[in-house]
Amino acid sequence: MSRRGVGRPRAVARPETGLSPREELLAAAAELFTVNGYSATTTREVAERAGVRQATLYHYFKGKEELLAELLESTVRPSLEAARLLAASDAPSGARLWALAYRDAALLCSGEHNLGALYLLPEADRFLDFQELRTALKQAYAGLLAPITAGLPQNERDLRADLVYSVVESVILIRRNASALAVEAMAEAVADAALRVGGVGEGGLAHLRELGRALLGGG
Repeated sequence: MSRRGVGRPRAVARPETGLSPREELLAAAAELFTVNGYSATTTREVAERAGVRQATLYHYFKGKEELLAELLESTVRPSLEAARLLAASDAPSGARLWALAYRDAALLCSGEHNLGALYLLPEADRFLDFQELRTALKQAYAGLLAPITAGLPQNERDLRADLVYSVVESVILIRRNASALAVEAMAEAVADAALRVGGVGEGGLAHLRELGRALLGGG
């Protein structure tokens, strides 16, 4: 039987999930924010959905905004860490770009709830730590793309970097309109599209894809 972290008692009995109260609160917030909407959800509803008392929520989080901030940041941190690891590789930049786009798209496609849709909330602009993480990730994409677009004017290079980043995040809207996604197939299609938008021709794409898969441990 798994042991829970130190916290306050549960409000109601719920099936054992193996999650800590904090994790259950985040899972409940993810469900309610994406299904019912952030503005329409109260902290009481989050606590009830998690099966804990409202006081327990405030033991772990200051309020609804802190829950949202944690959920938003959780959609970026793993991709940013992947970007840092890939930056240390001596593989061609195109292969590393493919691998990063694949990882990022797979993250946004995975999980029970479409957390990327929370980016579209007007409240998201207020979370500076989240915005800084997104900016760092966008800069990582631009850095990997730079050798591919080196011969272009700066404004064109900037535009392609913006487009590559937008291609990856397009899975958020695709997921909103699809009942289910094949994560691996979608991630590969997005990674291919990112390289095409970045300026990689079809002749070089297959090789970079193969190298990118190897970087991910799939080759």
